[in-house]
Amino acid sequence: MEGLEHIVAAHAFFAGLEPSLVALVSGCAKNARFEAGKYLFREGESADWFYLLREGRVALELRDPARGAVTLQTLGPGEVCGLSWLAPPYRWSYDARALDNARAIAIDAACLRRKSEADPRFGYEMMKRFMPPLIERLQATRLQMIDIYGAHG
Repeated sequence: MEGLEHIVAAHAFFAGLEPSLVALVSGCAKNARFEAGKYLFREGESADWFYLLREGRVALELRDPARGAVTLQTLGPGEVCGLSWLAPPYRWSYDARALDNARAIAIDAACLRRKSEADPRFGYEMMKRFMPPLIERLQATRLQMIDIYGAHG
């Protein structure tokens, strides 16, 4: 394995992924860098990429008219950033902002969706890997909303 295949295979998110599937992911990948304070993506934009974080921290933020940006979760190396590419309409539902200088592997979402459709075994493996962080983000959002608006019952 060379270059991006080696990096993808070594990333915690894809730990244990068989080499032929690592090659499929890597075929959609490129290196990405974000300076501290820069946005990886903004709410409402097209979800064309997702990111395997290698260095630095990224804040997932919602905009609150009263309080400004509210951090839902902070991600770091070994985590995946960006899940809205998984389902139509493929638009970001929150902002992602680099808190430090960050390095990542950017994965072309349309490329990965095409490969998942063409190879259901690959698609199922991707869904098994993306469901835990998706559920974690939903839980983090729910807890943040309780904190912002208080529990009403």
